[in-house]
Amino acid sequence: MGTGYVGLVTGATLAASGHDVTCLDILPERVAALNAGECPIFEPGLPELLAAGLASGKLRGSGEMADEISAADLTFICVGTPSRDDGSMDMAQVESAAAAIGDVLAGDEREHVVVVKSTVLPRTTEELLLPRVLERSGRDRASVGFAMNPEFLREGSAVADALAPDRIVIGAADGMALAKLRELYVGAKCPVLECDPRTAEMVKYASNAFLAAKVSYANEVANLCEAWGIDFATVAEGMGLDDRISPRFLRAGAGYGGSCFPKDVKALRAAAASENLPATMLDATLAVNESQPLLLVAWARDALGSLEGKRVAILGLAFKPETDDVREARAAVVARALLKAGASVVGCDPQAAENFGALCDIEIAPSAEAALAGADCAILMTEWPEYVALPPAAFAERMARPLLLDGRRAFDATAMRNTGVEYRAIGLGGSE
Repeated sequence: MGTGYVGLVTGATLAASGHDVTCLDILPERVAALNAGECPIFEPGLPELLAAGLASGKLRGSGEMADEISAADLTFICVGTPSRDDGSMDMAQVESAAAAIGDVLAGDEREHVVVVKSTVLPRTTEELLLPRVLERSGRDRASVGFAMNPEFLREGSAVADALAPDRIVIGAADGMALAKLRELYVGAKCPVLECDPRTAEMVKYASNAFLAAKVSYANEVANLCEAWGIDFATVAEGMGLDDRISPRFLRAGAGYGGSCFPKDVKALRAAAASENLPATMLDATLAVNESQPLLLVAWARDALGSLEGKRVAILGLAFKPETDDVREARAAVVARALLKAGASVVGCDPQAAENFGALCDIEIAPSAEAALAGADCAILMTEWPEYVALPPAAFAERMARPLLLDGRRAFDATAMRNTGVEYRAIGLGGSE
């Protein structure tokens, strides 16, 4: 249930594994688009996987909830759980999905397994969704299986992550659900953790919060390295050689964004507050991530004297490369701060430019070269390969003032400076 990011990737990869999959959605236009082979999101490999599933007959879209759920062995709940203003989760979509499943099961005696893929806080599956299904269906507990099976998809590599996961977590509430999911994932070439639903729910939150904290920690250390004239990239390399630490997520930059890390850290912090527990680490993680992109704005102001009337180009608007997702994008934080300071902002992105318009009203250029033309400052916010491949001359020759602030530490500092580009990068303390 749900043909958003998680639902489409889950459905397409299960179909590719030989299962018969129906992607359910309440919006007819989404169903029609899916059956026409249209992919509504930019995700490498997903359009091809959808096309293959449709062509083989293993995958299709439908809005007929009753018929499709009744005919299925398992129903996956893959709807959104967006953040409220206070950081807590809006559970309306998952509650509605559970109620709809319960209504269908009320007229059916077959055993059925409900699997929650949506990211929900611990105890949600057992204390909210399972009771909702049983209440609406009037079914005996023994005839309905329930499990939490969290997704660990990374935008930009979600298809590969789903086809070759690094782990599978099965949080089964009963033997029926456990048996069905064991059968579904038979032959998996990765560790499979079997646990109860609330543990599976916590694995997802704890994983994302830890990675977000690692990003914020790396950025705090990188800022200190810059102040002391140390190259953080070398520091991170040395840290990463310790197998207790690992080099992954130890890159200096403008912070994290997207649909998972910000939402999940805020939800966990709100949950801690509801239990009257401190969330010092989570608070610090969020605080660093909010302040980090503003460093780039401060650097621009320091270099230009004032941002009033200056033209600033932002290269990259998506929260990361290989996606069109702009949710919590750090580029939006930078753009808003620049606009507030009186700058004229022009941005570009090969996939996310249209989506970014809903976040921030800036000029959109058709290419990086067009964005750089006449700019007083350029800020790299998303390390798309085509931007990283830009030669120093692209900045030196097109910009009114060749000032490049690298929010992702992606360019060769020596090459830039040798071509006359004023170059500054987060975590680069002058050792290059």
